[in-house]
Amino acid sequence: MRKFEGLPREIIALRVSQAIPDHCYVNLGIGIPTLTANWLGGRDVILQSEIGMLKTGNLAEGNDVDQDLINASCQPVMEQTGSVYVDICESFAMIRGGHVDITVMGAFQVNPAGDFASWSNPARGLDGVGNVGGSMDLAAGARRLFIAMEHCTTDGRPKIVNALSYPATAVGKVSMIFTDLAVIEVTTGGLLLRELMPGLTVADLQEVTQPRLLVAADLKEIEL
Repeated sequence: MRKFEGLPREIIALRVSQAIPDHCYVNLGIGIPTLTANWLGGRDVILQSEIGMLKTGNLAEGNDVDQDLINASCQPVMEQTGSVYVDICESFAMIRGGHVDITVMGAFQVNPAGDFASWSNPARGLDGVGNVGGSMDLAAGARRLFIAMEHCTTDGRPKIVNALSYPATAVGKVSMIFTDLAVIEVTTGGLLLRELMPGLTVADLQEVTQPRLLVAADLKEIEL
């Protein structure tokens, strides 16, 4: 199977940030999703961290690092004007109560039904058995769920599959998939290809995607 050189992780995060409307409460999961914070500066978007911080800022560097202020990936983050701290019980009451507009998460696998797997990779043996943590709560409670990930595994296998072979995190929740190769919408009729990495053809993308893709009439290249 061919492996295509896709867009960098930071650019996937940038594309995700463009799909987040203003006035939203957003939770960013581990990995690529946390990078999205760096592209939301000056926006009216409130980032919620399940550890109990509202209005988290971009990633902190140098003298700005405070190890008490971290995101889901345990990376130090900046405060913003108006940052608020709450008990973790209140934080999860917000998550479970459906008050998060968009959750952005990574995934090992996604299928056309909007099911996804993100917490355990059995292919890695005992090293790949993770802890589901708050993933199920975040996925189930979000009004919309975005997946941000590389399109294929490191050895070139599709991560967008016909059926999950890994333990599911949530079923029927994914609404959009952002990868290094494409932007895909999860619809009741199947996976709708909306944007494609410049230089890639639909046939190229289909080669590294198990489910048959629907192609939007207004398909365009990913614009940043």
